Amino acid sequence: MQSGPPANRQFLFLQGPPGPFFRLLGAELGQLGAGIHRINLSGGDRFDWPHGSVDYRGRLKHWPLWLDAYLRDRGITDLVLFGDCRPVHLPAVRLAQLRGVQVHVFEEGYIRPDWMTLERDGVNGNSRLERDPELIMASTQWLPPIPKLPPITADFRRRARDSYWHYHHVVTGKKRFPLYKTHREGSIFVEGLSWLWRFSRAPKRAVQAERVLQEIKGRHYFLLPLQLTKDYQIRFHSPFATMAAAVDYVLESFARHGPAGSLLLIKEHPFDISVGDWRRYLLRRAKRLGIGGRVLHIDGGDLQTLSHKAAGVVCVNSTSGTLALECGTPVIVLGNAIYDVPGITHQGELDGFWAAPTRPDKPLYQAFKRMLHARSLVRGGLASESALRTLIGNSVDRLLAEDQGPPSVRQKRRQDAGTKPASPR
Repeated sequence: MQSGPPANRQFLFLQGPPGPFFRLLGAELGQLGAGIHRINLSGGDRFDWPHGSVDYRGRLKHWPLWLDAYLRDRGITDLVLFGDCRPVHLPAVRLAQLRGVQVHVFEEGYIRPDWMTLERDGVNGNSRLERDPELIMASTQWLPPIPKLPPITADFRRRARDSYWHYHHVVTGKKRFPLYKTHREGSIFVEGLSWLWRFSRAPKRAVQAERVLQEIKGRHYFLLPLQLTKDYQIRFHSPFATMAAAVDYVLESFARHGPAGSLLLIKEHPFDISVGDWRRYLLRRAKRLGIGGRVLHIDGGDLQTLSHKAAGVVCVNSTSGTLALECGTPVIVLGNAIYDVPGITHQGELDGFWAAPTRPDKPLYQAFKRMLHARSLVRGGLASESALRTLIGNSVDRLLAEDQGPPSVRQKRRQDAGTKPASPR
């Protein structure tokens, strides 16, 4: 990639993932000559980036005009944020686009592990990646092959620690940020207790999971990996208000059209700490539909192995669908997913999927992956020092790369606005 001149760039960072990633990324860009700006909206943001930043302590309704003045007065050229559907990010993205500011959105990786998503203007349902099979295949003529690299090291405790301290300071920072409301639903205190409860049940869950794995051995089954109701993939990019509503939709379809003798295995999300009992909920619903003996719940197991052996995978829009596609397993998407491309996923109705699931076209999926890696993924992670260093280095290269979109629009808007880049802070 050709890099743009850092000295002419002014980067504004909004909310990032819990931890030091955004601060360290900003420092790296600053060493290369770019201007670096940061706005904190909560005590957690301030904890992650305590110095060289500005606090916004006003109401959400006043945020758009305040931010627009900030973009204008400081000559911001680039906006960097994590997740484009947070309440503070939704207006920020649009305002930046109106002023010709390049928007860079980070998110969890479309393909995991070892990769994070970094796209221009939006991710997931807001992504501007092509979904036309012919365009995807044509892109392989100039895209590089996917590199074969060793796995990135990761430690769940690192992310748990970063998240704890971030949200601890969201709560304790209420005096400084009294009007801030987190994008996360529910009580942070209750969430902490829920994590302790989940950890305490780990041995019991492992025993139950092993029993289910033995029960499905050699059986014909479909897999439904659950997502988190509070995930924006469900809230913004699916037709379902909750994951429970999506489950009910799938259960009713399976009850009517699932092949005789087949099973539906429903895998709980490993980070689901919601109050409630999925196992009890599923068994009660299945019994009411007359398929009590054909619906199994598992809280554990290896998702890739389960996907490989499944007759098909039903996803709302989870990135777990890419694990199944990698195995050549048929996948149907119920929401809006970046990988929902004709020829890659099943394009018919769910009712017909059970009897005749469509397998992914392997060459097309490989071409799609090459496009995804070249344009939307950066190698690295947040769960170890080495993964973080790798992520920062690769993110810098992508952030400084020339924009692949129409260049005249941003240039004209900036000239019309009469703004000049401010001096680095």
